[in-house]
Amino acid sequence: MKRLIPYPTPVGDVTFKVTGAQLDGRALDLSMVSQQDRVVALHMAGREKWREARLEIQAQIPDIELANGPWTEVVCVAVLTERATNSRTVVRLRPWSGSWGGTAVVPRGAFRARLDLTLSVVATVGGVAGRVVATAQDSWLVDLTARVPVRQRELDINEMDFRDGPHEWLRPFRDAPWLVETSGDMPTIHLNTGFEGVTELLGAGSDPTERAVGRLLATQIATDAWTAMFHSAVSDLEVDGDGVPQWPSGWRDWVLRSMLPDILPELSPADGLLEIHGRRSESSGWHELQPLIQYAASRRAHIAKNLGTVIRVLGRSGRESTG
Repeated sequence: MKRLIPYPTPVGDVTFKVTGAQLDGRALDLSMVSQQDRVVALHMAGREKWREARLEIQAQIPDIELANGPWTEVVCVAVLTERATNSRTVVRLRPWSGSWGGTAVVPRGAFRARLDLTLSVVATVGGVAGRVVATAQDSWLVDLTARVPVRQRELDINEMDFRDGPHEWLRPFRDAPWLVETSGDMPTIHLNTGFEGVTELLGAGSDPTERAVGRLLATQIATDAWTAMFHSAVSDLEVDGDGVPQWPSGWRDWVLRSMLPDILPELSPADGLLEIHGRRSESSGWHELQPLIQYAASRRAHIAKNLGTVIRVLGRSGRESTG
Protein backbone atom coordinates (compact mmCIF):
# COMPACT_ATOMS: atom_id res chain seq x y z
CA MET A 1 0.00 0.00 0.00
CA LYS A 2 1.30 3.43 -0.91
CA ARG A 3 1.41 5.81 2.00
CA LEU A 4 -0.43 9.09 1.42
CA ILE A 5 1.48 12.20 2.50
CA PRO A 6 -0.57 15.36 3.12
CA TYR A 7 2.02 17.72 1.62
CA PRO A 8 3.93 17.98 -1.68
CA THR A 9 6.97 15.76 -2.26
CA PRO A 10 9.56 15.89 -5.06
CA VAL A 11 9.34 13.57 -8.06
CA GLY A 12 13.09 13.02 -8.50
CA ASP A 13 14.93 9.99 -7.11
CA VAL A 14 17.04 9.94 -3.98
CA THR A 15 20.04 7.58 -4.08
CA PHE A 16 23.12 7.07 -1.98
CA LYS A 17 26.10 4.78 -1.52
CA VAL A 18 28.92 4.08 0.89
CA THR A 19 32.14 5.01 -0.89
CA GLY A 20 34.61 3.90 1.78
CA ALA A 21 35.04 2.80 5.38
CA GLN A 22 37.63 2.98 8.14
CA LEU A 23 38.16 0.90 11.25
CA ASP A 24 39.96 2.73 14.06
CA GLY A 25 41.40 5.14 11.51
CA ARG A 26 42.59 2.47 9.06
CA ALA A 27 40.99 2.27 5.62
CA LEU A 28 39.20 -0.99 4.87
CA ASP A 29 39.76 -2.89 1.64
CA LEU A 30 37.13 -1.94 -0.93
CA SER A 31 36.08 -5.60 -1.17
CA MET A 32 34.46 -5.13 2.25
CA VAL A 33 32.17 -2.43 0.81
CA SER A 34 29.87 -4.17 -1.68
CA GLN A 35 28.16 -1.70 -4.01
CA GLN A 36 26.32 -4.62 -5.63
CA ASP A 37 24.74 -5.93 -2.43
CA ARG A 38 24.77 -2.59 -0.56
CA VAL A 39 26.61 -4.18 2.36
CA VAL A 40 29.52 -2.98 4.50
CA ALA A 41 31.11 -6.15 5.91
CA LEU A 42 33.10 -4.93 8.91
CA HIS A 43 33.46 -8.52 10.16
CA MET A 44 35.67 -9.34 7.15
CA ALA A 45 38.44 -7.02 8.43
CA GLY A 46 39.58 -9.79 10.78
CA ARG A 47 39.84 -7.33 13.65
CA GLU A 48 37.80 -8.64 16.57
CA LYS A 49 38.40 -5.73 18.93
CA TRP A 50 37.81 -2.30 17.49
CA ARG A 51 36.43 0.92 18.90
CA GLU A 52 35.03 2.93 16.01
CA ALA A 53 34.10 2.57 12.36
CA ARG A 54 33.62 5.47 9.95
CA LEU A 55 31.51 5.21 6.80
CA GLU A 56 31.90 7.69 3.95
CA ILE A 57 28.49 8.39 2.40
CA GLN A 58 27.66 10.08 -0.90
CA ALA A 59 24.08 10.97 -1.89
CA GLN A 60 22.26 12.35 -4.90
CA ILE A 61 18.99 14.23 -4.39
CA PRO A 62 16.86 16.29 -6.85
CA ASP A 63 18.51 19.60 -5.90
CA ILE A 64 17.09 21.68 -8.77
CA GLU A 65 13.54 20.48 -8.14
CA LEU A 66 13.87 21.10 -4.41
CA ALA A 67 15.28 24.59 -4.98
CA ASN A 68 12.41 25.59 -7.26
CA GLY A 69 9.57 23.97 -5.32
CA PRO A 70 7.69 24.69 -2.10
CA TRP A 71 10.47 23.23 0.08
CA THR A 72 12.80 25.34 2.20
CA GLU A 73 15.54 24.58 4.72
CA VAL A 74 16.32 21.33 2.93
CA VAL A 75 18.48 18.90 4.90
CA CYS A 76 19.84 15.50 3.81
CA VAL A 77 20.43 12.99 6.61
CA ALA A 78 21.75 9.43 6.87
CA VAL A 79 20.19 7.29 9.60
CA LEU A 80 21.75 4.23 11.26
CA THR A 81 19.38 1.99 13.24
CA GLU A 82 19.55 -1.41 14.93
CA ARG A 83 16.51 -3.24 16.26
CA ALA A 84 18.46 -5.46 18.66
CA THR A 85 19.74 -2.50 20.68
CA ASN A 86 17.06 0.04 19.72
CA SER A 87 19.93 2.37 18.78
CA ARG A 88 19.59 5.22 16.31
CA THR A 89 22.20 7.62 14.93
CA VAL A 90 21.44 10.51 12.57
CA VAL A 91 24.18 12.09 10.45
CA ARG A 92 23.66 15.34 8.58
CA LEU A 93 25.21 15.38 5.11
CA ARG A 94 26.58 18.50 3.43
CA PRO A 95 26.30 19.60 -0.22
CA TRP A 96 29.58 19.07 -2.03
CA SER A 97 30.49 19.09 -5.77
CA GLY A 98 27.01 18.39 -7.08
CA SER A 99 26.16 15.78 -4.45
CA TRP A 100 25.81 15.47 -0.69
CA GLY A 101 28.35 13.77 1.51
CA GLY A 102 29.38 13.07 5.05
CA THR A 103 30.79 10.57 7.52
CA ALA A 104 28.75 8.28 9.77
CA VAL A 105 30.50 7.20 12.96
CA VAL A 106 29.70 3.71 14.29
CA PRO A 107 30.87 3.21 17.90
CA ARG A 108 31.36 -0.51 18.55
CA GLY A 109 29.84 -0.33 22.01
CA ALA A 110 26.59 1.20 20.76
CA PHE A 111 25.65 -1.61 18.37
CA ARG A 112 25.56 -5.41 18.47
CA ALA A 113 25.31 -7.06 15.05
CA ARG A 114 23.52 -5.54 12.03
CA LEU A 115 22.64 -1.95 11.27
CA ASP A 116 20.29 -0.52 8.65
CA LEU A 117 21.62 2.56 6.87
CA THR A 118 18.94 4.69 5.22
CA LEU A 119 18.76 8.20 3.77
CA SER A 120 16.07 10.87 4.05
CA VAL A 121 15.52 14.41 2.82
CA VAL A 122 13.91 16.69 5.39
CA ALA A 123 12.53 20.16 4.70
CA THR A 124 10.12 22.86 5.81
CA VAL A 125 6.82 22.57 3.93
CA GLY A 126 3.90 24.95 4.34
CA GLY A 127 5.57 26.54 7.34
CA VAL A 128 6.03 23.18 9.12
CA ALA A 129 9.67 22.24 9.74
CA GLY A 130 11.15 18.74 9.91
CA ARG A 131 8.94 17.04 7.35
CA VAL A 132 10.40 14.04 5.52
CA VAL A 133 9.83 14.83 1.86
CA ALA A 134 11.86 12.02 0.25
CA THR A 135 13.70 8.81 1.16
CA ALA A 136 16.07 6.53 -0.71
CA GLN A 137 14.32 3.41 -1.97
CA ASP A 138 17.27 1.12 -1.22
CA SER A 139 18.97 0.82 2.15
CA TRP A 140 22.43 -0.46 3.09
CA LEU A 141 23.35 -3.10 5.64
CA VAL A 142 26.31 -2.61 7.99
CA ASP A 143 27.34 -6.09 9.14
CA LEU A 144 29.42 -6.28 12.32
CA THR A 145 29.66 -9.99 13.04
CA ALA A 146 28.42 -12.47 10.42
CA ARG A 147 30.96 -14.85 8.90
CA VAL A 148 29.33 -15.36 5.49
CA PRO A 149 29.01 -12.27 3.23
CA VAL A 150 25.33 -12.58 2.32
CA ARG A 151 22.63 -10.09 3.33
CA GLN A 152 21.37 -11.32 6.68
CA ARG A 153 17.80 -10.08 6.39
CA GLU A 154 17.05 -12.79 3.86
CA LEU A 155 19.30 -15.51 5.28
CA ASP A 156 19.77 -17.31 8.57
CA ILE A 157 23.10 -18.87 9.58
CA ASN A 158 23.07 -21.78 12.00
CA GLU A 159 26.25 -23.27 13.50
CA MET A 160 25.69 -26.84 14.69
CA ASP A 161 27.40 -30.22 14.94
CA PHE A 162 25.70 -32.34 12.28
CA ARG A 163 26.75 -35.61 13.94
CA ASP A 164 25.79 -34.96 17.58
CA GLY A 165 23.49 -31.94 17.33
CA PRO A 166 19.78 -31.88 18.20
CA HIS A 167 18.54 -32.09 14.58
CA GLU A 168 18.43 -35.74 13.51
CA TRP A 169 17.80 -34.86 9.86
CA LEU A 170 21.29 -33.34 9.65
CA ARG A 171 23.08 -36.50 10.82
CA PRO A 172 23.19 -38.20 7.39
CA PHE A 173 25.15 -35.10 6.24
CA ARG A 174 27.75 -35.34 9.04
CA ASP A 175 30.64 -35.34 6.53
CA ALA A 176 29.44 -32.14 4.81
CA PRO A 177 31.09 -28.88 5.95
CA TRP A 178 27.87 -26.95 5.32
CA LEU A 179 24.36 -27.36 3.98
CA VAL A 180 21.90 -24.88 2.47
CA GLU A 181 18.22 -25.28 3.36
CA THR A 182 15.59 -23.36 1.39
CA SER A 183 12.36 -25.07 2.45
CA GLY A 184 11.33 -22.56 5.11
CA ASP A 185 10.19 -18.97 5.12
CA MET A 186 13.84 -17.94 5.45
CA PRO A 187 16.73 -19.85 3.83
CA THR A 188 19.34 -21.17 6.23
CA ILE A 189 23.03 -22.01 5.92
CA HIS A 190 23.87 -24.77 8.37
CA LEU A 191 27.59 -24.70 9.28
CA ASN A 192 28.88 -28.04 10.56
CA THR A 193 30.93 -27.33 13.69
CA GLY A 194 31.85 -31.01 13.71
CA PHE A 195 33.78 -30.57 10.45
CA GLU A 196 37.25 -29.68 11.65
CA GLY A 197 38.57 -26.28 10.65
CA VAL A 198 35.47 -24.73 9.04
CA THR A 199 34.39 -22.33 11.78
CA GLU A 200 38.04 -21.64 12.68
CA LEU A 201 38.85 -20.56 9.12
CA LEU A 202 35.72 -18.43 8.86
CA GLY A 203 36.74 -16.64 12.04
CA ALA A 204 40.45 -16.36 11.17
CA GLY A 205 41.86 -13.03 12.25
CA SER A 206 45.53 -12.12 12.49
CA ASP A 207 47.29 -14.44 10.02
CA PRO A 208 46.99 -12.98 6.46
CA THR A 209 47.01 -16.37 4.75
CA GLU A 210 44.37 -17.90 7.02
CA ARG A 211 42.25 -14.76 6.71
CA ALA A 212 42.42 -14.86 2.89
CA VAL A 213 41.55 -18.57 2.80
CA GLY A 214 38.71 -17.92 5.25
CA ARG A 215 37.27 -15.26 2.94
CA LEU A 216 37.48 -17.65 -0.01
CA LEU A 217 35.69 -20.33 2.01
CA ALA A 218 32.98 -17.82 2.96
CA THR A 219 32.45 -16.84 -0.66
CA GLN A 220 32.17 -20.50 -1.70
CA ILE A 221 29.48 -21.01 0.93
CA ALA A 222 27.73 -17.88 -0.31
CA THR A 223 27.93 -19.15 -3.92
CA ASP A 224 26.25 -22.40 -2.91
CA ALA A 225 23.60 -20.43 -1.03
CA TRP A 226 22.83 -18.16 -4.00
CA THR A 227 22.60 -21.17 -6.34
CA ALA A 228 20.30 -23.10 -4.03
CA MET A 229 18.08 -20.07 -3.37
CA PHE A 230 17.73 -19.32 -7.08
CA HIS A 231 16.68 -22.89 -7.93
CA SER A 232 14.23 -22.90 -5.02
CA ALA A 233 12.74 -19.55 -6.09
CA VAL A 234 12.26 -20.74 -9.68
CA SER A 235 10.75 -24.08 -8.64
CA ASP A 236 8.17 -22.34 -6.41
CA LEU A 237 6.86 -19.87 -9.00
CA GLU A 238 3.09 -19.52 -9.20
CA VAL A 239 1.32 -18.81 -12.50
CA ASP A 240 -1.89 -16.97 -13.35
CA GLY A 241 -4.78 -18.30 -15.42
CA ASP A 242 -2.83 -17.68 -18.64
CA GLY A 243 0.22 -19.56 -17.41
CA VAL A 244 2.26 -16.39 -16.85
CA PRO A 245 4.65 -16.68 -13.86
CA GLN A 246 4.05 -14.22 -11.04
CA TRP A 247 6.75 -12.50 -9.02
CA PRO A 248 7.08 -14.22 -5.64
CA SER A 249 7.34 -12.37 -2.35
CA GLY A 250 10.04 -12.16 0.30
CA TRP A 251 13.54 -13.49 -0.26
CA ARG A 252 12.56 -15.30 -3.47
CA ASP A 253 11.69 -11.99 -5.12
CA TRP A 254 15.01 -10.54 -3.93
CA VAL A 255 17.04 -13.49 -5.25
CA LEU A 256 15.37 -13.51 -8.69
CA ARG A 257 15.67 -9.76 -9.20
CA SER A 258 19.31 -9.89 -8.10
CA MET A 259 20.42 -12.74 -10.36
CA LEU A 260 18.30 -12.47 -13.51
CA PRO A 261 20.27 -9.48 -14.92
CA ASP A 262 23.44 -11.62 -14.88
CA ILE A 263 21.75 -14.74 -16.26
CA LEU A 264 19.74 -13.09 -19.06
CA PRO A 265 21.21 -9.57 -19.38
CA GLU A 266 19.51 -8.94 -22.73
CA LEU A 267 16.03 -9.27 -21.20
CA SER A 268 14.04 -7.12 -18.81
CA PRO A 269 13.33 -8.69 -15.38
CA ALA A 270 9.76 -9.53 -16.38
CA ASP A 271 10.82 -11.13 -19.68
CA GLY A 272 13.68 -12.89 -17.90
CA LEU A 273 11.26 -14.43 -15.41
CA LEU A 274 9.04 -15.63 -18.25
CA GLU A 275 12.03 -17.12 -20.10
CA ILE A 276 13.39 -18.87 -17.00
CA HIS A 277 9.99 -20.35 -16.16
CA GLY A 278 9.43 -21.51 -19.74
CA ARG A 279 12.79 -23.23 -20.01
CA ARG A 280 12.40 -25.01 -16.69
CA SER A 281 8.78 -26.14 -17.16
CA GLU A 282 9.38 -27.32 -20.74
CA SER A 283 12.85 -28.76 -20.03
CA SER A 284 14.06 -26.97 -23.16
CA GLY A 285 17.28 -25.01 -22.74
CA TRP A 286 17.24 -25.37 -18.95
CA HIS A 287 20.58 -27.19 -18.86
CA GLU A 288 22.18 -24.49 -21.00
CA LEU A 289 21.33 -21.96 -18.29
CA GLN A 290 23.22 -23.78 -15.53
CA PRO A 291 26.65 -22.20 -16.26
CA LEU A 292 24.96 -18.78 -16.31
CA ILE A 293 23.28 -19.47 -12.97
CA GLN A 294 26.61 -20.55 -11.52
CA TYR A 295 28.25 -17.42 -12.92
CA ALA A 296 25.56 -15.18 -11.45
CA ALA A 297 25.89 -16.86 -8.05
CA SER A 298 29.68 -16.49 -8.04
CA ARG A 299 29.35 -12.81 -8.95
CA ARG A 300 26.99 -12.20 -6.06
CA ALA A 301 29.44 -13.93 -3.72
CA HIS A 302 32.46 -12.00 -5.12
CA ILE A 303 34.39 -15.24 -5.54
CA ALA A 304 36.73 -13.94 -8.27
CA LYS A 305 37.92 -11.05 -6.12
CA ASN A 306 38.54 -13.25 -3.09
CA LEU A 307 40.25 -15.95 -5.14
CA GLY A 308 42.59 -13.27 -6.51
CA THR A 309 43.37 -12.20 -2.95
CA VAL A 310 44.25 -15.79 -1.95
CA ILE A 311 46.52 -16.21 -4.98
CA ARG A 312 48.37 -12.96 -4.19
CA VAL A 313 48.76 -13.80 -0.50
CA LEU A 314 50.02 -17.32 -1.22
CA GLY A 315 52.40 -16.00 -3.87
CA ARG A 316 53.81 -13.42 -1.47
CA SER A 317 54.12 -16.04 1.27
CA GLY A 318 55.98 -18.37 -1.10
CA ARG A 319 58.43 -15.67 -2.12
CA GLU A 320 59.11 -14.79 1.51
CA SER A 321 59.77 -18.42 2.44
CA THR A 322 62.30 -18.89 -0.39
CA GLY A 323 63.88 -15.45 -0.14
